[in-house]
Amino acid sequence: MGCQCSKLAQCCKLAHCCKLAQCCWDSQFKAAVLEAPDVDNEEKSEVDDLPVFKEFTLEQLKNATSGFAVENIVSEHGEKAPNVVYKGKLENQRRIAVKRFNRMAWPDARQFLEEAKSVGQLRNQRLVNLLGCCCEDDERLLVAEFMPNETLAKHLFHWETQPMKWAMRLRVVLHLAQALEYCTNKGRALYHDLNAYRILFDEDGNPRLSSFGLMKNSRDGKSYSTNLAFTPPEYLRTGRVTPESVIYSFGTLLLDLLSGKHIPPSHALDLIRDRNLQMLTDSCLEGQFSDDDGTELVRLASRCLQYEPRERPNPKSLVAALSALQKETEVPSHVLMSIQNSTSCSPLSPLGEACSRRDLTAIHEILENIGYKDDEGVANELSFQMWTDQMQETLTSKKKGDAAFKQKDFGIAIECYSQFIDVGTMVSPTVFARRSLSYLISDMPQEALNDARLCPQYGMSRRISRLLHFLHSEWRMKRRQHSRTVQLLKQSGMPMVDRSDKQSLLGFSQSLSWEWLRFRRQGRFKT
Repeated sequence: MGCQCSKLAQCCKLAHCCKLAQCCWDSQFKAAVLEAPDVDNEEKSEVDDLPVFKEFTLEQLKNATSGFAVENIVSEHGEKAPNVVYKGKLENQRRIAVKRFNRMAWPDARQFLEEAKSVGQLRNQRLVNLLGCCCEDDERLLVAEFMPNETLAKHLFHWETQPMKWAMRLRVVLHLAQALEYCTNKGRALYHDLNAYRILFDEDGNPRLSSFGLMKNSRDGKSYSTNLAFTPPEYLRTGRVTPESVIYSFGTLLLDLLSGKHIPPSHALDLIRDRNLQMLTDSCLEGQFSDDDGTELVRLASRCLQYEPRERPNPKSLVAALSALQKETEVPSHVLMSIQNSTSCSPLSPLGEACSRRDLTAIHEILENIGYKDDEGVANELSFQMWTDQMQETLTSKKKGDAAFKQKDFGIAIECYSQFIDVGTMVSPTVFARRSLSYLISDMPQEALNDARLCPQYGMSRRISRLLHFLHSEWRMKRRQHSRTVQLLKQSGMPMVDRSDKQSLLGFSQSLSWEWLRFRRQGRFKT
């Protein structure tokens, strides 16, 4: 995450007046990128907000599901499913999913309660967490978080508008591996009937593993619900689910995500042995991944599908291998999935609207109008006479940068703001935000992204920083697409690219460039 800055002097005397007057530090310090801890803390906060596991009454769950109404059924096979899942809403307006088992599934009420309470102690952002249960008379019900964005099976096998992108498929298997690693570390290594229907997407489009599969209905390790069509070899011999069996099922999911179809493992392994990977991969993924990445995923699937259980990898090694393959990590899941997340339902601020439109001109105007309000008192310019000559010179650099920023002379703005920042005696989040935008408009997306990442560290509103961060990641993605297109155009003399292909590639390239040209012409930016 970068090294933390070392303090080389005492804090300025006016530190109580202004955020700019912070402790001095070495001008050569390396910026610490705090992206990962922010995400981890946020997700941990979401898990901490969950209520503790509780026992519900049957009456409470009847009220929540409108009497187990047919229209509230969300099971893949509807009311014909052996165990039906309903959506519902508690009195406190929390949305829930209620799984109602058939009467023969859990004859032992005590065992059901013990299992439910044990699984209910798990709390992780990669799981659809279990919130409670109900055990009255012959009724056996589980209550979990509600996931509003369907299952992996729906998005992978039965998509309607667009297929799942390669980057999202990689994210799914990583999150799944992380969920299995967490469960293993908590002593719940067994998962029953792991398949594409067990992975659901939350309101932000993030994949989660259903906690229902962690429930086993016998103490000897047997599973009465495992689908025999894609079962591990050892299960056919012993009828038992082992941790290695779960890894085998994970391998079948890797094949699902690679092929876009539910291919029997034996058939997939034949294709792999014959090096017929083209028949194995989803045609919708053409051009989205490199041969090396595809080969690595196939190799990982082959290891998971080894006949001998002891030769299969463990969840920890799966997480390590899949982490290295991740793509577009800065793009939110709901964007990759093209779904509307919960935050997008709320009205955005003017800056949020401008960022969502990628309107650089509007963002410039907003940042100019905001000035230094976020710096708590900087706008009063303090009493410059109280500062040393060095402080005077530093603040002069900032004032020159502000003037250049206002005049849209972004090259000068970058130079002056950099002088202000490099001295290191004062810190202004707004200066970082303005230099970030100046970099972006000057076609320096990596530098812009670095400044956006630093904003939360120096006190800039996290909401503003994330909007800027998202804007920059979008721009970087377009730049990468544009570069790939230019490369293809240079190679278009090859026989495999005909004239119509050249025209479509050229049109694609021009469409990617148009937005950038429009920003330059509209604002008459000096770069």
